[in-house]
Amino acid sequence: MALGKTCVVVMAGLPASGKSTLSRLLSAELHGVVLDKDVIRAGLFPEPWIEYSQEQDDFCLEILLQAATYLIKKGTRPAFLFIDGRPFAFQYQIENVVKWATGLGCGIKIIHTTCSDDNARRRLTDPHPARNRNYDSYLKLKADFEEISHPKLTVNTDEPLNSSLQQCLSYLSGEASQ
Repeated sequence: MALGKTCVVVMAGLPASGKSTLSRLLSAELHGVVLDKDVIRAGLFPEPWIEYSQEQDDFCLEILLQAATYLIKKGTRPAFLFIDGRPFAFQYQIENVVKWATGLGCGIKIIHTTCSDDNARRRLTDPHPARNRNYDSYLKLKADFEEISHPKLTVNTDEPLNSSLQQCLSYLSGEASQ
């Protein structure tokens, strides 16, 4: 990665697959920034108007990308910007971010997190900003999830957390094959 160039890292994967855990750890390790669509939604919409529609998700991601653009154009741009809070289950969602990042001259990497259904079911009992997270919605999204056609690192978060973290760090530093 060129000096001063931001690498946008798309955290893709089903709910409870470890995207947020890894993005927070990676951001701390690499002095990056995490922007989370679910946090943005909670900040934008009062309780009665929060809906978990694809339309509202797309809107919140557009706001996230505007905030990211602001950070990237600042003089002290982050080396790594992690986009979290969306499964990126559909190809158009990743294509939008790739087009946006490329237009800003950023590098882009995709980390696709996976885990077993049993671990997802267990993790989905933990509190989360997106209250629509449950095992039924997980299974529906899993059935609809489109294959990611861009180069990516797939990380199975059933493995020990430190192992997943090291795989991601190697990938982001360019040491791992895509």
